[in-house]
Amino acid sequence: METRRLLIGCDFTYVAAIYTPVIFQVRPIEDPHVRIEGAQWASEPRIMIRGYTDLYGNPCVRAVLPAGRSSFRFHATALVPDATEDADEGAKECPPDDLPDETLIYTLPSRYCLPDVLGDEAWSRFGGLAPGYGRVQAICDHVNQHLTFQYGSTTALSSAADVNRSRIGVCRDFTHLAVSFCRALNIPARYVFGYLPDLDVPPDPAPMDFAAWMEVWLGDRWWTFDPRNNIRRKGRIVIGRGRDASDVAMATTFGGPLLESMVVQAEEAAR
Repeated sequence: METRRLLIGCDFTYVAAIYTPVIFQVRPIEDPHVRIEGAQWASEPRIMIRGYTDLYGNPCVRAVLPAGRSSFRFHATALVPDATEDADEGAKECPPDDLPDETLIYTLPSRYCLPDVLGDEAWSRFGGLAPGYGRVQAICDHVNQHLTFQYGSTTALSSAADVNRSRIGVCRDFTHLAVSFCRALNIPARYVFGYLPDLDVPPDPAPMDFAAWMEVWLGDRWWTFDPRNNIRRKGRIVIGRGRDASDVAMATTFGGPLLESMVVQAEEAAR
């Protein structure tokens, strides 16, 4: 299969009043279809890091920000397939009793995804549709049309139920709402975030940012769905998977440092 070469990474600049422990989750997860080359970590001043793997299998690093201004950087090259993610309109839903044990956690409520709160709406809107891939796509179609994308419209406390009422949000909110509807129908759905370049699509004029989408268990595997963009895309690079955004924060600080700037890179390398 043909591949495309991408430049990916991010830069954070913090100002901290005191030494502040932090966890960064910005390195891509291992993927048989994506090859990561030349991964580099850098910081100013020099900050020691140590890696670990969280309970979902996501790679993370731990560090301690010094008092004052500091910057932290991760950059790499990624080789990705020159193809959109797989789709199968014939993929079927599994009855709950037939679901693999490891998928059951993704049918339950979590901090931001509330299938118990949104269950009545999920069944009234989608319960009459034929189970399977098409029903999940119908959920994405609805969320994509129901919500308006707007930076700064939600906070760290905004749940799927909140954005369903307000009808505005960012990509993580689109994902939380679609995940909630899927779980309410007993379809395992998990939150995913990572790098998403503008490959073979009109460029987004907004500054590059991390992206969020979801993976849904149908048949015998996970399938990618993107309720915000609502089209199949090229070049997705997964950083983390979890129940919702609280499980896969790009940065978790044990204190209150000021995030002075954040720059994300996900673009095709010059040929």
